[in-house]
Amino acid sequence: MSLENNRTLNILRKAEAEGYGILAQTCYDANCVIGLVRAAERCRSPAIIQMFPVTLAFGKGPWLQFCLNAAHEASVPIAVNLDHATDPEHLELALSLAEQGIAFDSIMVDASHAETDEENIALARPYVERAEKCGIAVEVELGRLEGGEAGLRMISDAKLTRPEKAREFMEGTGARVLAPSIGNLHGSYINPPNFRQDILKDLQATFKGSIPLCLHGTDELPDELFKECIKNGISKININSWGRDPYAKKLAEGLQHKPFPDAVKEATKVFEGVCERFFNLFGSAGKA
Repeated sequence: MSLENNRTLNILRKAEAEGYGILAQTCYDANCVIGLVRAAERCRSPAIIQMFPVTLAFGKGPWLQFCLNAAHEASVPIAVNLDHATDPEHLELALSLAEQGIAFDSIMVDASHAETDEENIALARPYVERAEKCGIAVEVELGRLEGGEAGLRMISDAKLTRPEKAREFMEGTGARVLAPSIGNLHGSYINPPNFRQDILKDLQATFKGSIPLCLHGTDELPDELFKECIKNGISKININSWGRDPYAKKLAEGLQHKPFPDAVKEATKVFEGVCERFFNLFGSAGKA
């Protein structure tokens, strides 16, 4: 199946061409999905609903179909992405659902745990080929990020992306989106983040107009660093705990003394507010 009309790629290519970033917000339940869509429509911003494999494994087809309906029926462009699909059972679930007609717009086939680029390519390529037959664009990671979150493997030995290897790697995997390792990590930064912007600039020079770049490891980053990364070529920005934590805190507080619907409404409003902040920070507000 052709990827000419793939939602994720169309959203990211427009963002890259016009110099803004796309919020790919991790969603854990229906309230998060509804909140993201409402915020995107209010801000007239494109967006990506993102989930981890553990969330897909819990809700399976009905959950994914709900997310797809919410995204594709919105009045602004919204795609649905599976983040960090590493284990074969999670990749099999996502692709088997796609073959039944319930397909993500994009998935990340994460083989960054491989010892070599060649092994990474060998692991990723069969899944990339199978995904594209279902119209799914695939993101891959070159190098390796430290850390872990939400049921993902804990990685302790980071490897920076080598720009001179990037074209060969992307051609080898056949993937359409690249997540580089530039000093970013999953989880909290013990020391202030020190991102290798020179790597981003080299990748931008290599791939501008063809391969969108995705930033992982965004917990606690300062606003100016987000802006610098967008300037140097990042178009997809993965956000997790920025929205998850205040949402969960507000919901837990509300459930102590308010009716369930009221607690959900207030917590979802908090989640919407986080999304709106990032739409404005990333420059995507008003672009849909």
